Order: sequence, then structure tokens, then C-alpha cells
Amino acid sequence: MSSRGGGDGGGGDDGWRRLDPRTVLVAALVMAGIAAGAGVPVTIGLAGGRPLWQALAWVLAGSLLLIAGGAGLDYVRWRRTRYRIGPERAELHTGLLLVKRRSLARERIRSVDLTANVLLRVLGLVKVRIGTGEHSGGGESTLEFDPVAREEGERLRTELLNRAAASASPGPHREGELATLDPAWIRYAPVSFVAPALGGAAAGGLMQVSEWFGAQGKLIAWAGERFRDTPVVWVVVVLVFGACAAGVVGALGLWVEMWWNYRLEREPGGTLRVRRGLFTTRSISIEERRLRGVELIEPIGVRTLGAARVDAVATGLAEDDDGTHADHKTLLPPAPRATAEAVAAHILREPSSPTSAALLTPHPRAARTRRLRWALGAALLPVLVLGVLGALLADVLLLCVAGGCAVVLLPVAVLLALDAYRALGHGVSGDYLVARSGTVRRTTVALQRGGVIGWTVKQSVFQRRAGLVTLTATTAAGEGAYSVYDAAEGEGLAFADAAVPGLLGRFLERG
Repeated sequence: MSSRGGGDGGGGDDGWRRLDPRTVLVAALVMAGIAAGAGVPVTIGLAGGRPLWQALAWVLAGSLLLIAGGAGLDYVRWRRTRYRIGPERAELHTGLLLVKRRSLARERIRSVDLTANVLLRVLGLVKVRIGTGEHSGGGESTLEFDPVAREEGERLRTELLNRAAASASPGPHREGELATLDPAWIRYAPVSFVAPALGGAAAGGLMQVSEWFGAQGKLIAWAGERFRDTPVVWVVVVLVFGACAAGVVGALGLWVEMWWNYRLEREPGGTLRVRRGLFTTRSISIEERRLRGVELIEPIGVRTLGAARVDAVATGLAEDDDGTHADHKTLLPPAPRATAEAVAAHILREPSSPTSAALLTPHPRAARTRRLRWALGAALLPVLVLGVLGALLADVLLLCVAGGCAVVLLPVAVLLALDAYRALGHGVSGDYLVARSGTVRRTTVALQRGGVIGWTVKQSVFQRRAGLVTLTATTAAGEGAYSVYDAAEGEGLAFADAAVPGLLGRFLERG
């Protein structure tokens, strides 16, 4: 097959196109940034044993060589890369000595996502990622055109996803804009799990940077001087507070970068499109015909403020390079629970969200007993270990620590166990089966009953004695399996048979 190009970014007689020629400029600018970042410490190091002008000359020469090499390699890549969107297939040819020819059948394409970092945005470029949603290795289920002009990226997205227009379901459902950013939602960022992680990373990064510059000892000495006459408890409190403050600032900045200019839209033809991002803009599309439900996620910090986020349960979601769906499935960032449920209803084209079903079937008290046992066992283990070591070593400090752990951990464990029990629930709401569970991360999934392809029934020895059963609905969408934990045995099997008639009939007959 010919791979003749039709000019810089243009099409030839056979429809082949090149990437945007400004990719060479992008590579040169990126290499210049790397050279500038590495050049300062290298110059300082070289200046220690030779004149400053000589150190600068060496660094400048190396920088020019790095920039020229990077730009040259990208020029070769640009010259040897072609793509074409034909009536049946999307094709990409690339490579110098070993030419790779890859193609995807258009009928299998499930996503066309556009991404642009700051540099690409300034130049009017985007990276286009086309995927089938299949989990094959080596990136064989995706094509990347990196980069093309923004207008070309929009044209590709529209052309490859417009086949859904004929199957779109008309009706009195909300079209166009479904949700936009409310700046007040930023108040949920500091209570996410990201904040403490960023705080710890900031503290570790500070120590690492000080070590690079040989100032770690001075930093520790300076901190010790400031806390010389301060009790140890207050030192710990101040350090933890400082790390948390850094984490909060980092979480706020990350939220702004990820969700600025957020907008969720339903486009003609039945495609949900999420656009967001401050420095790096992202455009993620999900065809409604691939949607099998939604999931309300309520991490404990966000839940205490009455908020939840909405994720899509869909087939063929795009994957990142590490094989995860990452944030490709998030349709709404943490927002007030009422807003999340309203958006979920709009997404599913339902008058009200199935996740808001107030009559979920509660689980028996035996499920609460199991959670209390797990929680108390997990809390008592460190207490017993410290207590035994303290007794064997006759160490009063260890015994005091064991007592302190017992005072703190046991009540927290009981509260979490009771909260986990209250979260349990399941039911059927119209065309959806609903399952809720979790405490630190509570999830409520509304899954299309027609999307369930099987049930897995699990019952341990302890569950059998308590009359409980765990039911797992298998589906081709989302995580692939969604569980109803510790339901009453008879009622749980009846629920599964009513939700998807016929799959569990033979088990019920044996019972």
C-alpha cells in the first residue's frame, strides 16, 4: 500500500496525510527546556574547576547538540509518519528502517480523545488518541497522531464518531450542555486522598533537593534550632500541620489544572463529551450506546461534605500507557450529592437517578457482625504486638504506646465498621440493578440489567454459618464485575434472579 504524502499536513491523491510539521519545533522547544533545566547545575559543577566562560561554552555546545539531535530525530519521525482515514479503516504507517503498519477497523473504534499541553495549545496543536477499548498488549488497540492541527483533530473526532447519529434515541431528554464547572466545587479538593499524599511528597522532595545541593545537614540543623525548646509532641504537630498545608495547596492546584473549564455535553448522535483542563486540555468522548450505567464515588472526606463524583460504566474506555482507565471514565468531579444524582439521571436519560433509590434492601445484622470482627481484629493486632513486646522487654514506653493505640484505634475501627454496614444495600430500579458498599470509599453502582452476562456466587464457611452470600455481577463494561456483599442467602439469590431472569434459575430450583 502506498504511503505517499500529500504535502505538509495535507492529503495526497490516495488520502494519506502527514502529522503537522510543527512537531519539529515542539521537539526543539522541549529539548531546549531540558537543556536549560540541566544546564544550571552542570554549569555550577563545571565552574568549580575551570573558568566560568569555559563552563558556559561547554554547556552551550552540549545544549545545542541536544536540541539539534532531538529536532533531527523528530524530523525523521515526521517524514516517515503517515495516516489515513478510509471508509473501512483508520491506518497509521511510521518508522525508518522497520516500518510499522497499523490499522483499526472503523466499526471497532470506541474513543477519539484529544489532549494538548501548554506548548501544543500555544502552537494550535493537539494529540489525537484513537482506541477500540480492547486490552491488547503493545498498544495494538490504539492509534496516536501526535501532533496534528487542532482543526484536524476535531475533524477526525467528528468523522470517526459520527456513525452513532443514525442510532441516537430521540426523546424529551436533555441535550447539549449537561453540566459545567461550579468554582465552589474546589472546596472538595482539600478533603480528598490526594492532599495527604501530596503533603508527604512535598516533605520528601524538600529533603531530596536539599541533599542534591549538599544542604540536608544544614536544613536539619536549622529545623532543630527552631524547635530546640519545644516538646516533641508539638514538634510532631507542627511538622504534620506543615505537610498537610502543603498537601492542601497542592491538591487545590491539581484540581484547578484538571477541572478548569470543565463541561459535560451530549452531542448530536448520542456522544457524551467531557472537556476540561487549565494548562493541559483534554477532550474525552464516550458513545452512549457503550454506556452500561454509572457509578457514584464517595470517598470519606468528600462524603462528609455531602458530595460525590460520577463515573461512567462503559465498554471500550480508553486506557493510559500503564493499562489503567485513569480519569477517562470520570464524567463529573466531586460535586454536591444532589447535583451528582441529577447529572447521573441526565446521562442515563432517566427521570431520576437509579443511584438515588431510597428503598435499597438492607443487609442482615450478621453482615454487621462480620464487619465488626474484621475491624476489631485489624485494630487489636498492633495493640497485641506492642503489648507483648512491652511485657517481654519490660519496656514501659511500649506498653504506653500499646495503650494509646487501643484508645485511638478501637473506637475508630468500630465507627468504620458500623458505617460500612450502613452502606450495604442493593435493589432493582427500572432497567438497572443497584449495589452500594464501602466506607473509606463508598460506591453506588447502577448497572443496566441487560448488560449483566453472568453471576458469580461466593459463600465462605463463615458466610454459610451466618446465612450470607456474596453475589458478583459480571459485565463487559467498567471494572468487569460489581459485587453485592453479604446479602441474606435466600433474598440475595432471589434478587439476582429477578434482576436478570434465567441466569440463576437452576440454583434456586436446587435450593
